[in-house]
Amino acid sequence: MNTGAHPLHVGIVAGEPSGDMLGDGIITAIREQVPNAVFEGIGGSRMNDNGCFSLYPMEQLSVMGFTEVVGRLPALLSMRKELRNHFLQTPPDIFIGIDAPDFNLPLEKALKEAGIRTLHYVSPAVWAWRRYRARKMAQSADCLLTLFPFEEQFYRGQSLSVECVGHPLADKLADTADSREARDYLGLEREQPTVALLPGSRVSEVRQLARPFIKAAAWCHKRRPDLRFVVPLASDACRSTFEKSLKQSRKQLPMTLLNGQSLEAMAAANAVMLASGTATLECLLLKRPMVVAYRMSPVSFWIARSLAKTEHYSLPNLLAGRPVVTELIQRKVTPGHLGRELMKLLENRQYADEMCAVFSTIHDALRRDANRTVADRVLEMTGRTGHAAV
Repeated sequence: MNTGAHPLHVGIVAGEPSGDMLGDGIITAIREQVPNAVFEGIGGSRMNDNGCFSLYPMEQLSVMGFTEVVGRLPALLSMRKELRNHFLQTPPDIFIGIDAPDFNLPLEKALKEAGIRTLHYVSPAVWAWRRYRARKMAQSADCLLTLFPFEEQFYRGQSLSVECVGHPLADKLADTADSREARDYLGLEREQPTVALLPGSRVSEVRQLARPFIKAAAWCHKRRPDLRFVVPLASDACRSTFEKSLKQSRKQLPMTLLNGQSLEAMAAANAVMLASGTATLECLLLKRPMVVAYRMSPVSFWIARSLAKTEHYSLPNLLAGRPVVTELIQRKVTPGHLGRELMKLLENRQYADEMCAVFSTIHDALRRDANRTVADRVLEMTGRTGHAAV
């Protein structure tokens, strides 16, 4: 316990909604032990509501793909330079980069070289491509905390402390989710078969997937008129983009659009069709059968495919170490392919149950009290421990 010391000063940068959720958990867990800790950097609504002072809106970092980033590159580089100068002028006790490796690692490297302790939370997808980032990580961070057990092996031989802390959602979510309770909460009919559609948390993802998802929903509804659909959208911009595609499709579907509430929407569903990303982990933890889709610009896909080092790209399959959920990518993202897999999830009970049994095993492996573990590591690295620490 360091009585009389200055308040713990934490620099922290999250680049997208999933990182905002992780950052919110870190802030809460650290404040349980250091109530007057100060957080500043870049965060979303959750981190900001929890007392993090954002120097820039997180939305400015939420871009994806190679070609998509190019247009924003000057602004991103300027933002990173200003953040670096800010933290060099007012050094934090520790800097935490949450995911967003292309933005955070160079920032961490500059701060580490200036003698500031750096921690990176969430491993880049080094198992999939750009494996040289394992070496870059060691140059940039004093410590790496990963979400998934299989990630640790990729950093062996690097001068870097690496630890899997599990995923905070695995700690938060119960072993089973009550679909009736979720439907009551969302105002949906309890007994009506329901499908959740999640076309991504970024506008660029929604642009790519909204149309095929809507057409796939229509394909299924034609064969199962009793189906209804629920679509949680991550932001106003994502909702506007989806609504535009829905209007253009001229499909009359029993479809409810939601502002956020993705966990509730998936919990309410009999099956889920979604973009590859964090939502697939949420769906896994909720034990809902899913089909995963992904589509990006042709140039981005060509570059990614040429660099890819893995047979699977969805988290459920990576965590299982084998194909468990169907992955549809690029040209395979068609109404027919999506619709047929969705109907299989709805009508083949054994197929869906076996998938969810694998999900249960993975859930158990990821339950490690992640937020508290991250907070403990931060306090160890800054020499502050104990609930009365200041």
